[in-house]
Formats: sequence, structure tokens, C-alpha cells
Amino acid sequence: MKMRSTPGLLTVAALVVAVLAVSSSAPLIAFAAAPAVAVAFWRNGLAFAALTPISAGPRRAEVRTLPANGGLSCVLAGVALAAHFATWMPSVQLGSVATATALVATQPVWQGVLAAALRSPDRPTRTGWLGIALAVVGVAWATGVDAGVSGRAVLADVLAVLGGMAAAVYTLFGERARVRISTTTYTWACYGTCAVLLLIGCLIAGVPLAGYDNQTWAAILALVVGAQLLGHSMFNYALEKVPATTVSVLILLEVPGAATLAWLWLGQQPRLSALPGLAVLVAGVAIVILGGKTRALGDADPL
Repeated sequence: MKMRSTPGLLTVAALVVAVLAVSSSAPLIAFAAAPAVAVAFWRNGLAFAALTPISAGPRRAEVRTLPANGGLSCVLAGVALAAHFATWMPSVQLGSVATATALVATQPVWQGVLAAALRSPDRPTRTGWLGIALAVVGVAWATGVDAGVSGRAVLADVLAVLGGMAAAVYTLFGERARVRISTTTYTWACYGTCAVLLLIGCLIAGVPLAGYDNQTWAAILALVVGAQLLGHSMFNYALEKVPATTVSVLILLEVPGAATLAWLWLGQQPRLSALPGLAVLVAGVAIVILGGKTRALGDADPL
């Protein structure tokens, strides 16, 4: 594969679409009058169903070779994605959209920690580690603000941070899988694994999977089309050429987008007392990427 220093137009376009799409995720989750885990199941289950005709048709040969060609990475990515949704989505309904989105955006920090532990070429430099420390301070600051509000808000913050950790693991395995597997096949296997795990969790916990009003179903369908098929899938498309840490920091652009939409749609104006901590958090995560190493970017890969 020919290597070059800048991403192709398709990759840039995919990342732009992904950021715009995922910005709608948290506001739609908060709007939906349904249990967060149930929304997560439908979000992944319907996306899996939408991709199945392609996987069973044009991608059938590739699906057959999955067990010997990166299938384990797809499954592990699905497990991590299920953990991400099972923690972050409830945090959005328990707390504020702005804070939950900002705290889950600590993902690049945990991505840097994983890269260092695995001695990846993309592991943080000294400047990157400085950014990690700064981001952790920002998390503590933002969470400390909520501690004076309610125990419910603190739980929401903890779940959001755990969601960021799980998202880092999901992106790590996605990066590995995308080396040999197309975007469609990878996302089909990953979303399918995630949906099965979330379904089991809903059944065990007795979470209702139906009986929602029309507005809630509309929000779920919007999540499937926007945040899932256009958001997560386009980020997964870019993972074959863009390092996981770089993709993670781009997800930070979701923070102001989600906060703006929550303000316009839900009337959730961010508390002024939380803004300094969130600003420190965003600055720290940005430094993680700016101080880190990058890899060369390749040519277009198959959808």
C-alpha cells in the first residue's frame, strides 16, 4: 500500500460527517423516553439489521473468513462498545448532556495510556503525558462541581468516565480489525456482538424493549441513522488510515456540538461553575494529541 503524509478527501469527509453525526447522540438519548440500555440495544440492533443485506450479499465471502481474519478483534470491539453504551448512555439521562459528553471525551487520555502500555508507535511523548495529567485534573474539577449537586450527578459523572475508558478499548480493537477487514464487515460484526450483549443485559434486568411513544421511536431511528451508521461507522472507516489516538481527539469536537444542541433542543444550559473544569479537560486532551506521535496515512480502503 502506498503511504502518504495527508489523508485522502474521502477520509476527511468521513471524519467531518462523523463528528457532525455523533454530536446529535447525547441530546437524542436525553430526549428519548426509554431506558438508556434499551435505546443502546435498538441503536446497535437496528444498525446491524441495516448492514446485514450487504454482509450477506457483496461481503459474504469476507464474512466467511472472519474467524481466521480478525474476527476476534471484531468481537472484542463489540464487547467494549457494549460496555461503552451501558455506562455512557445512562450517564446522559442521569446528568447533563454537556458534562456527560465532556467526561466521555476523556477517551483520548485512556487511548494514550493503552498505547503506552502496549508500546505502540503512537504512544504519547512527554508533552503528551503532561496533557494526560492536565486532562485528569479537568475531570476531577468537573466531577467535583457535580459532587455538590447530588449523588445522582456524581454517578452520572463516574459512568461517563467509564464510558470513555470503554470507548478507548473499542477504538483500539477497531484499529486492529480495520487493518484487514472492510468497514462494512467490521461494523456489522461489532454492532451485532454489541447488540446481543445489550439484549442479554436488558432481559436479565427486565428492561422494557417496547411500548415507547412515537417521539421516542423517532429519536431511536435518528440515533441509528445519524450517530451509529454515519457517526461510528465513519470513524471506523477512518481507523484504517488514521491512528486511534487521532480519531479519539477528533471526537472531542462532539462536546461543543452536543452542548449546543442540548441547549437548543432541551434547554440544558451548562452550569457556569462547571465550565472551567471542562475547559481544562479539553485543553489537556488536545495536548495529549499535539504532543503525541502520528503515523503515515494510507490510500483509500474499501467500504
